[in-house]
Amino acid sequence: MDSFRVLVVDDETDFLETLVNRLNKRQIDTTGVQSGEEALEAMKKKLFDVVILDIKMPGGMDGIQALREMRKIQPLAEVILLTGHGSVETSIEGMKLGAFDYLLKPVKLEELMVKMAQAFEKKDAHEQKIRSARIKELIRFPGRVLEQEKEK
Repeated sequence: MDSFRVLVVDDETDFLETLVNRLNKRQIDTTGVQSGEEALEAMKKKLFDVVILDIKMPGGMDGIQALREMRKIQPLAEVILLTGHGSVETSIEGMKLGAFDYLLKPVKLEELMVKMAQAFEKKDAHEQKIRSARIKELIRFPGRVLEQEKEK
């Protein structure tokens, strides 16, 4: 599996620390945070390929609210929802908001690794299509593309 950046968001400290450690040992650049608010701050500072997001978190922002905001900050990041409460309805809502998939806790690490690899491949393919479209646009309309870059 190619190296990629993962953000794990879960309020359960033991689960979070264990998962982050196990992913880091597999040479996956992993960051762990305990709330939706912390996740959004992390996403403003660093790009992530895959987000593992717990749906049920106490406090201000649950996973669905966090997902909505994540889409605004990093729309290409693929999000895998985790739920320990069997809330399939909430997971389906998350899928409608653009989550890649959802898994029920307790999740087996190998199952999560497969989902993360699939999510990364989807994100990578999407980014490749965007790069290809930009190259085609540059070839067809070089002046316009350069003017757009200057405006940024």
